[in-house]
Amino acid sequence: MKFQAKVTTPAQINSIKTGCIVIALFEENQLSTSAETIDNACNGYITKLMTRGDANGCAGKSLLLTGLHGVKAERILLIGMGKKGETSAKQFIDGVTAAIKVLKDGPATEVYYFLSEVAVVNKETSWAIRQQVEVSDAALYTLDQFKRKKSPAVALKNIQISTSNKIAVAQGVATARGVTLAKDLSNLPGNLCTPSYLAEQAEQLDQTFSNIKTKVLNEAEMEKLGMGSLLSVSRGSRQPAKLIVMQYSGGNKGDQPVALVGKGLTFDSGGISLKPGPQMDEMKYDMCGGASVFGTIQAAAELKLPINIVAVIPSSENMPDGDANKPGDIVTSMSGQTIEILNTDAEGRLILCDALTYTAKFKPAIVIDIATLTGACIIALGGQASGLMANHQPLADALLDAGQKCGDRVWQLPIWDEYQEQLKSPFADMQNIGGREAGTITAACFLSRFTKEYHWAHLDIAGTAWISGANKGATGRPVPLLMQYLIDLANTK
Repeated sequence: MKFQAKVTTPAQINSIKTGCIVIALFEENQLSTSAETIDNACNGYITKLMTRGDANGCAGKSLLLTGLHGVKAERILLIGMGKKGETSAKQFIDGVTAAIKVLKDGPATEVYYFLSEVAVVNKETSWAIRQQVEVSDAALYTLDQFKRKKSPAVALKNIQISTSNKIAVAQGVATARGVTLAKDLSNLPGNLCTPSYLAEQAEQLDQTFSNIKTKVLNEAEMEKLGMGSLLSVSRGSRQPAKLIVMQYSGGNKGDQPVALVGKGLTFDSGGISLKPGPQMDEMKYDMCGGASVFGTIQAAAELKLPINIVAVIPSSENMPDGDANKPGDIVTSMSGQTIEILNTDAEGRLILCDALTYTAKFKPAIVIDIATLTGACIIALGGQASGLMANHQPLADALLDAGQKCGDRVWQLPIWDEYQEQLKSPFADMQNIGGREAGTITAACFLSRFTKEYHWAHLDIAGTAWISGANKGATGRPVPLLMQYLIDLANTK
């Protein structure tokens, strides 16, 4: 799909030759500026429809009109946006979603969105512009490469957005493409998307972008570095572990980078602490944190953000085997700290801790790790917000603000010292679980023991990375959050 910014005033709308023009209506029979222009050209036809009740401004309602007198567009799509001046972010997104649902099943190859003129409460116009791109692109996403019968081809190829803000459109396009990459990687089955496959995709980004350099560490190299915790997880698998490192150089040489560390567990059976059978197929999504890092660094490279980024993705499978971790085993991490493994299904933190230690070598300004880490986070926050914990409040505040701006929101949880007590082990420096209480927090407390050298935040995306059920699939979150944070950071520079 091609998205373009097009400088077009409402006064010019009647002369646009296109497959469809999308305009906003509001409750109480009120029209947007563009809708008023079209209504005047067709002798008040839209007003008559609203008066009769055939069209209304309720958020998410739509009505497609064809052959309208006085306009050159083949179709006019009316979209409800709630009360004028009171449109909420959700109502706006519902409106764009309703529009693209109609358009993707229609014959129009090109459309014009005149939705940027809708005032959204507590949101800047640039947000509305980006949402038109990101929401539309997400609604058109399919993954049918393994089906003999493919999804019907969509006629729509080009969406013009009425705005002069080309930067906002470009940001929306890059973010949408990053989300798509994250979805594609996450939705692939575990027999194809292995650690080696992820490493190949990282090398592909290296070849595609001159400002991305990739290095992949194999198990022998990780063993030399003393990554006993990470390698203990891969021992149960026939797939060798990989430590994937991608460096994006957009800032000045010597500028401290932002480090993104993504959990890349390409399949998690639970190991010896085997997971229940139902929905175990969804454990291919245990690498969504790593996938989001792929999507984010690609988007940053497309936008040529003036910052440096280091992406570190520890990737492995967690499988039951004669050589797999056993409850009660003790391993030594790269940091030298020892870990008693009480539950082999708490493996994400075992691969992340060595990756976090390794990341310190880049002297990062800040580090954000992203992981589908705990089921407890799903119980606490559901699928609406990702969990956020940090050892540096300004970093946490910046992520909270970015989440509010873009709608990919997070909720901060504490990591007080009192919670560290739950990780005490009689035989090692720590154990890898802290019991049922505060499971999300104690997992973050575990990681915090490996992040003392830098400012760090942890995003638990277990509830937001994918949806279950008949329409199961990856969401691509938190690529929008990370991109908003990086864009904000770049703007400060």
